[in-house]
Amino acid sequence: MKDLYIRTIAGKLSVREWQVENCVKLFEDGATIPFISRYRKEKTGGLDDVAVAEIRHWEDVYSEMDKRKESMLSTIREAGKLTPELEKAILDCVDSRELEDLYLPFRPKRRTRATVAKEAGLEPLAEEIFDLRISDPQKEARKFVNDNVPTPEDALAGARDIIAEKFNETASVRETVRRMLRTRRLVSRPAKKADTPEASKYKGYFDFSESLSHIASHRLLAVLRAENEGYLNLKLDADPEKCGNKLYYDYCQERKYPNEELAGQIRSAIDDAYRRLLEPSISNEVIKEAKEKADIESVKVFGENLRQLLLAPPVGQKKVLAIDPGFRTGCKVVCLDAQGNLLHYETIFPHPPVSEKVKSIRAVSDMIGKYGIEVIAIGNGTAGRETEEFIKRVPKPSSVKVFSVSEDGASIYSASEAAREEFPDYDVTVRGAVSIGRRLMDPLAELVKIDPKSLGVGQYQHDVDQALLKEKLDNTVESCVNSVGVNVNTASRHLLSYVAGIGPALAENIVQYRTENGPFKSRKDLLKVKRLGEKAFEQCAGFLRIPGAANPLDNSAVHPEAYHIVGKMASSLGVATEDLVANAELCSRIKAENFVEADFGLPTVNDIIRELVKPGRDPRESAVEFSFSDEIHTIEDLSVGMELPGIVTNITAFGAFVDIGIKQNGLIHVSQMGGGRRRIQNPAEVLRLHQHVKVQVLSVDTDRNRIGLKLLR
Repeated sequence: MKDLYIRTIAGKLSVREWQVENCVKLFEDGATIPFISRYRKEKTGGLDDVAVAEIRHWEDVYSEMDKRKESMLSTIREAGKLTPELEKAILDCVDSRELEDLYLPFRPKRRTRATVAKEAGLEPLAEEIFDLRISDPQKEARKFVNDNVPTPEDALAGARDIIAEKFNETASVRETVRRMLRTRRLVSRPAKKADTPEASKYKGYFDFSESLSHIASHRLLAVLRAENEGYLNLKLDADPEKCGNKLYYDYCQERKYPNEELAGQIRSAIDDAYRRLLEPSISNEVIKEAKEKADIESVKVFGENLRQLLLAPPVGQKKVLAIDPGFRTGCKVVCLDAQGNLLHYETIFPHPPVSEKVKSIRAVSDMIGKYGIEVIAIGNGTAGRETEEFIKRVPKPSSVKVFSVSEDGASIYSASEAAREEFPDYDVTVRGAVSIGRRLMDPLAELVKIDPKSLGVGQYQHDVDQALLKEKLDNTVESCVNSVGVNVNTASRHLLSYVAGIGPALAENIVQYRTENGPFKSRKDLLKVKRLGEKAFEQCAGFLRIPGAANPLDNSAVHPEAYHIVGKMASSLGVATEDLVANAELCSRIKAENFVEADFGLPTVNDIIRELVKPGRDPRESAVEFSFSDEIHTIEDLSVGMELPGIVTNITAFGAFVDIGIKQNGLIHVSQMGGGRRRIQNPAEVLRLHQHVKVQVLSVDTDRNRIGLKLLR
């Protein structure tokens, strides 16, 4: 990668150039983001996976920009218009908009008014006026009158069309207009469809006005969606006359002030250029630019929410009874063993219209006893609250805990090819209940099977740049999977596919090898998997765990390339490697600086020691039981001032949504999160997804099903 791009990326991310350069080299060598951030800290200066992913993003952006530059230069060269100065300007450009401005005069385009004027031979007249080489434009225009140009006025009109296009295609002019429009307000007005019932959700934006440079991301995405759906008309409130004055002043500063006759022609051409060409084009461009920033912010929120969802506390390997609640069709109940295998399923009808409460209680009680159930998972969708209250009446050991589990995306999974492949003999309702139970056991392992966009933890995820969203989601899932580590002998192919260096094809091969040969006994056995070579092994080995392996390091995050360092540590203490693993007292006696080598610096050695203390440690917390208030069941039961327990279900830039045990979620606006002590700028400062909170009811709007909440703790 060019030094120019490396300097630019370093500046954008506030890191050193050598850090960017080393990351780029590692990418070129086939290294993955998790591997680089975890096992190449000396090369990157300790950059985390988010920073490494950003470098990868910009490397891709500039690689594409280089291809675009080659195409541009080829087109301009073939036209015989490439000068050394233009070539240098293009090659030195690092901004895509500036690059397109440079190319605009040479880009093949449709026939324009300026094209027609040039075909009529009026370009010399336009150049004489633009460069102030004449004093009487009317007199000069008479020389261009012919069969195609009937009058001097027609000649001057054509010349102005050429000048207007010249202004439109001048990079400095376009940047000036850009700067002016970026400071303006975005104004909305109701469109024709605004009087339809469907438009009511956008009513608050019918008379909207806000500075484009300060508008919150969620508001911008909302008004743009409303415009796309035909409910609003949007425009920037720029004054054409003031903008024209600025462009005319800049023109005169570069040359000199023209006489009155020339000034009229030039000013007329500038006004036409602004109104007809510059304003429509650049107005859309700067709104798009603002949307790109909003996309980045929204995608960041989505990524953080997804990270919290994937890293939600698991209950671990326990025997689970999972319920997919329902009224008319009943509650689908499944029993799973500690490995998540389906043991039993049936349907019970504890709710109206059937209301077989006694029979249902007996059935659930029998299942708890027969299958040794340790925890109960209840989906939080329709009839979830009623089912939770029903389960409280079921006789069960006090050790059996009850959890409410998010159903977001469960229906997507249950109808997916992956679910059909795993449970070909069961319908979607059974698959959905199994997914709910497995989510409680290990959210990460189950949720990787579902398209992250279906998990309902973002804001306007369908309105943002889908390529940017996919990149963020893929990076987030990959980061979470590799931070936790994966048991290679039990992981599904979906989970394995997110391990660094593996992907879908190798994941399938690993599962196939496991099926044919039994569990992996050591990490070295991975090299026996079809098409899993040395490079893939280097990338994935440190993130795969093998419980019960002969070498205990195979069940840790210590990379095989560093096993010899652990051996030296053990030898220095006069013990065997297995004696050192999980022995905090022995590990405390290791002097990290004594084991630094050329390829293993102090950061890596310290990581090794920390891992030896708690090998294979799961960074996630343990799941905690939660109960909603028994006082409320519907929105009508709420009253202002009530204090209630709740669970955070979604976090956005403007606030957080909280499940308080009824159909409608409440909203804690960001202004209601500081408790009067301080102003919260970002909800993520104080809240995380699925956090248990206590809230106070501030407002209840039963007509619109809206609940306003205040965060208490």
